[in-house]
Amino acid sequence: MRRRRLLYGRRKGPKLSPHKEELRHTLLPELALKLEPGRDPRAYFGEGVHDVWLEVGFGGGEHLLEQARANPRVGLIGAEPYEAGVAKLLSKMVDRDASNIRIHEGDARDIVDALPGASLGRVFILFPDPWPKTRHHKRRFVQMEMLDALARVMKPGAELRIASDDAGYVAWTLERLMAHPGFAWTAHSAADWKSRPPGWPQTRYEAKALHGPPAYLLFVRSGKMTG
Repeated sequence: MRRRRLLYGRRKGPKLSPHKEELRHTLLPELALKLEPGRDPRAYFGEGVHDVWLEVGFGGGEHLLEQARANPRVGLIGAEPYEAGVAKLLSKMVDRDASNIRIHEGDARDIVDALPGASLGRVFILFPDPWPKTRHHKRRFVQMEMLDALARVMKPGAELRIASDDAGYVAWTLERLMAHPGFAWTAHSAADWKSRPPGWPQTRYEAKALHGPPAYLLFVRSGKMTG
């Protein structure tokens, strides 16, 4: 069996505070996504959830929390391999309703592989690691194989939202998505991708804009693929 390529670096960083470490042992088990291959993702949540969205690499969780608050009838699944990011999100969730959030402390591909077809209404890939060195480009999340997998699990008309402040990663992403038959770009002018659209909460990383002005790419599942 071929070993799957890692798309991220180390999972552990500096030692967590006692409070955050405690949340990993108490709150995380309540919110952890218990994956079952082929299961309708709505079943991971309580009654009243009519759609499910996935955020790939939620960082500190700002965007995930805001989307969950603004869309109480949507189930939000967040994937994040870094313990510090998960702990930061957990610290923000104490004493608040988290019934429509589930956390996967690991590779987002685990979730995509387990989902049935046409089961997600929206996918977010916000400021992923650009892996700027050429020899590391194979570790970028946006690959044609990954787009095939996302096209399978996204409903026709579902949104794929991608943001990056790295010009090289933006060009890489556009090249692959424009060539993929399962997605259609919604932009009509530069203003459509140079400005953050309404209903697109800002992330902590975005506020820093480390590499340049962010680009906001909105694609929809076009329905041209049937696989």
